[in-house]
Amino acid sequence: MSLHRDQLKEQYGTLYSVVESILFTHDPAGVNFGDNTDEYAPEVDTILPRLKAAKKHEDVALIVYEEILKWFDPSIAGDQSAPIYSAIANDIWPKWLEFTTD
Repeated sequence: MSLHRDQLKEQYGTLYSVVESILFTHDPAGVNFGDNTDEYAPEVDTILPRLKAAKKHEDVALIVYEEILKWFDPSIAGDQSAPIYSAIANDIWPKWLEFTTD
């Protein structure tokens, strides 16, 4: 595990694993093979710091889409308006709000 990832896990606490689990469950890149639960860790590393700029659910959906697009081929990421990004944002946004108000 990288020092950067360790720092993020310390900074974000359980939110790190929650976001990782959300991505693994929704599996926007189709990499969930059941036992590779850390597959989305690199994406979480880049998504979490960007959430500070999010003002609404739609911002989270865009951030997640952009990061999936960055980490995977555009044909895998699909279209920004795909329902999966809204669904992921529906799960992440309230967790982010809880984190920022604690």
